[in-house]
Amino acid sequence: MLFAPTLHAQSPSITAEVVAQGLQNPWAVAFIGEGRMLVTERPGRMRVVGADGRVGEPVKGVPKVDAVGQGGLLDLVTDRDFARNRTVHFCYAEPGAPGQGNSTALASARLSADARSLEDVKVVFSQQPKYSSRLHFGCRIAQTEDGNLFLALGDRFQRMADAQTLDNHHGKVVRVRPDGSAPGDNPYIGRAGARPEIWSIGHRNVQAATLGADGRLWTIEHGPQGGDEINITQAGKNYGWPVITYGENYGGGQIGEGLTSKVGLEQPLLYWKPSIAPSGMAFVKSERYGRDWQGNLLVGSLKFRYLVRLVLDGDRVVREEKLLPGLGQRVRDVREGPEGFIYLLTDDSNGQLLRLRPGA
Repeated sequence: MLFAPTLHAQSPSITAEVVAQGLQNPWAVAFIGEGRMLVTERPGRMRVVGADGRVGEPVKGVPKVDAVGQGGLLDLVTDRDFARNRTVHFCYAEPGAPGQGNSTALASARLSADARSLEDVKVVFSQQPKYSSRLHFGCRIAQTEDGNLFLALGDRFQRMADAQTLDNHHGKVVRVRPDGSAPGDNPYIGRAGARPEIWSIGHRNVQAATLGADGRLWTIEHGPQGGDEINITQAGKNYGWPVITYGENYGGGQIGEGLTSKVGLEQPLLYWKPSIAPSGMAFVKSERYGRDWQGNLLVGSLKFRYLVRLVLDGDRVVREEKLLPGLGQRVRDVREGPEGFIYLLTDDSNGQLLRLRPGA
């Protein structure tokens, strides 16, 4: 684990050009071919952004979402075989029956040929148990080479102790097949009382997830007033929340015993204190921004409204740089497009889709 210093050199000059605007609290962007992108808006809409930047009418067929507090229509990824099957995977705050609360659900659907509607929508996973809360839905998705899906789930705030037990999905990362069933090599398969979908435990509120070049899952979660952290999230590991944390209670005061480490609990690769409220994360694969950027990790900041560039040496973060300090907008999502450019979504009632352009 390393608390990274700040670097102010070795980056090309970059500018953020506006691709589209007028999006209401956009949350995730995915690429669907011919220069078009599919964007989720937290109130419960998907829209296609054309290659010319025009924002389309809401896509039909999106299931009802519970757009309260931090909830709504959240993450979105295209299937690895999207060019053939036109499948998209998305997660959202799913309302329960009256009095049952809500929880994070994962659904899959086929995007129609004209990209105007979702077809054959299937909810393949629902976080259990449901709970009445406006907070900590988590809801980031990553798909592995074999087609399985990781889904990161928040602790629902008031249920933070659940992150340490196996009889629920609160504060967990789960791994499911595209049909929602649990792969037979999940770490808690066959353990009495354990939910078979669980991959890892001890998470607070994961707000970014992506796969490294070696296929391992990287996640970022929000800490409580400090202690935002990056982890390589491995099968059967316990990432500590709320037993250990580098944060503190809102308004001050230690959480639990005030521990930052304990035998058997994983340490983060990096933590931020004070919190930057990270959201969205992407590895730079292309040469668009120069070779020094290849393999770097880019992370959005909601709180400080900039982009973070993290330089890695293997699994260690060795340098940190703050990019676009004058952006003035909450960065919600970070993705690398098929042509190698980096795209950002800003979280605002008049949110923008931005593309990073390297300088001359």
